Amino acid sequence: MKRVLIVNGPNLNLLGEREPHIYGRETLEEIVDRLRRDAASLDIELSAFQSNHEGALLDRLHEARGNVDGIVLNAGGLTHTSVSLRDAVASATCPVILVHLSNLYAREDFRRRDLIAPVAAGLILGLGSLGYRAALWALHELLTGGGDASAPRS
Repeated sequence: MKRVLIVNGPNLNLLGEREPHIYGRETLEEIVDRLRRDAASLDIELSAFQSNHEGALLDRLHEARGNVDGIVLNAGGLTHTSVSLRDAVASATCPVILVHLSNLYAREDFRRRDLIAPVAAGLILGLGSLGYRAALWALHELLTGGGDASAPRS
């Protein structure tokens, strides 16, 4: 059984309430519950973590080294500002797929700067909560030989 960690950053605990016209009406709990069902059908052990604190996110990513087979990360607003999260993803020992609920390129200019994407195995954006499911499926494919897990990371 493969182990996948879902990591969510600042303000994602407010999903369903905060700007639902942008981020959707599903809560983070509802999204994670659906992911758990999907993971079970893919023979994946899923764990999830959310924090509004950058240091807690860094600690969780560091703890994942050697302990999980893949990570789905939605860093929230830290996507655009955190060199530290970028470095943690760059040093991951497994593929990391980034998820953004909204299409960053259809929003404010400052959101178009993604510090983490260049060092991730993949990026899914603009699909709402479906992006998490797509990331989980993509990790399953990468981890079971259905995809190229050695995607370039610089």
